[in-house]
Amino acid sequence: MSEQDRDTVNKTRFPFFFGRRFARAESGATAVEFALLGIPFFALLFALIEVCIIYFATANLDSVVAEAGRLIRTGQVQSTGMSEAQFKNYICDELALINDCESNLHVDVRNFTSFSSLTYLPLIDEDGNIVDSTVFQPGKAGDVVLVNAYYSYGVVSPGMVGLSNLEGGGRLIAAAVAFRNEPFDSILPTS
Repeated sequence: MSEQDRDTVNKTRFPFFFGRRFARAESGATAVEFALLGIPFFALLFALIEVCIIYFATANLDSVVAEAGRLIRTGQVQSTGMSEAQFKNYICDELALINDCESNLHVDVRNFTSFSSLTYLPLIDEDGNIVDSTVFQPGKAGDVVLVNAYYSYGVVSPGMVGLSNLEGGGRLIAAAVAFRNEPFDSILPTS
């Protein structure tokens, strides 16, 4: 058989020989295995890091809301005439892991007559959007007050991990504290 005939035969069998040779080859197997396992490994690694950051941000918000609630409970907000924007700025100054706090943070302060009448309003509507109907009612001495602060944390992890609980891929981080205002005006509660 001439060399030209051999080339013609090899060209017609090339896909078959190439597939068999490719299946037997072991060079680069580690790179292929790493490529197959690397994507889920790094997705889980980044998700784990993000869960840690979300946990820290939630603990930080909880601590700051308790501290800010103390300003209301002791009458410092009422006696100085602190506005809602000033109260929000106080919370933003204390937070560590929130970007653009002024536009992302929602602070809701409501007063009630007793703990049994206290109602916790939903923070997310049925479509997964944040409810933005906040009020600022620090109350008088002896009133029951609910301070609720929440914001949307931008989730970076892939969607398959499932960290987002808001429409658009964010995570709602919230903290609340309920208390009875102290008798800072020498007025004791009637109930």
